[in-house]
Amino acid sequence: MREQLERRAFLLLLAAVTIAFGFILEPFWGAIFWACAVAVIFAPLQALLMRKIGDKPNTVALLTLMICMTIVVIPVIFLSVAFVQEGVQFYQRLNSGEIDPKQILTQLRDAFPLFDRALIELGIDTEGLRDRIASAALEVSRFLARETFTIGQSTFSFLISLALMMYLAFFLLRDGSKLVKLMIRALPLGDEREHALFQKFAEVTRATVKGNLVVALVQGALGGFIFWILDIPGPLLWGVVMAFLSLIPAVGAAIIWFPVGLYLYATGDWISATVLMAYGAIVIGLADNVLRPILVGRDTKLPDYVVLFSTIGGIALFGINGFVIGPLVAALFMATWQIFMTEFNAE
Repeated sequence: MREQLERRAFLLLLAAVTIAFGFILEPFWGAIFWACAVAVIFAPLQALLMRKIGDKPNTVALLTLMICMTIVVIPVIFLSVAFVQEGVQFYQRLNSGEIDPKQILTQLRDAFPLFDRALIELGIDTEGLRDRIASAALEVSRFLARETFTIGQSTFSFLISLALMMYLAFFLLRDGSKLVKLMIRALPLGDEREHALFQKFAEVTRATVKGNLVVALVQGALGGFIFWILDIPGPLLWGVVMAFLSLIPAVGAAIIWFPVGLYLYATGDWISATVLMAYGAIVIGLADNVLRPILVGRDTKLPDYVVLFSTIGGIALFGINGFVIGPLVAALFMATWQIFMTEFNAE
């Protein structure tokens, strides 16, 4: 009886200490998650370097981390700086009146009167809607300005998180296999189940990060390129925005290029508008429809609709990190239920 009481008390203490430790690490969850993602994604490269260099864990982990910095982190930093610069220029043009949201909406309404009448028939106040959209555009520009003016603090926080992420990623690359074995030994789920879940975690993380980022980079680059060709202001700014929006399956970059195409039609630039609409539907859309199922759905073994809903839900709950966390949770959910059906409901 006493032994059973002591066991329950210890398990309660174990749960309480684990939860408390989780709260202590809460400010660093983003850095911890991306350190794990880096270790998982670059594990094949680490294994290749290990075969080439030999059994030198510190050297191989450091070299792997340097390659990651070179091909991922440094380009993202330069792109972020250029994005902020173009964002500031856009805000200045909006604030000076060079770009007038109300005038743009008026041109769209005059160019597409059927759409305006349809809104009126649905009981929507088009004048009020126009004012609200214009106010929203100004609020977005003010938000961008505030973020730009506090860029020093943001940069400092980003650099701290980046340093913590890379520091932890080094140890995960060096000692990752040992840590996995330790977790398998500690968790009371059964070694085979734990191996299956850890393997699913690695597969989904690798496929989701690589797949979604490749799709986002391709769509952002294609969108920015066509904006530059058509001499649309801020091609880099809108290219980066389209890359971020491309993380949302099915909709993605069309949120940007489609309204711009409508505006070009409204201003009478039919050639540029037609080129942009055709390019967006065929080239940018094809990149999403072809690459995403190949890079994300096939490797995660998740249906396209599950990838869509889990990605959107993940972004809504966890922010930008959710584009990985959402499909990861969905894949673990399906893997867990598969284990349950196999072992507990064999019939």
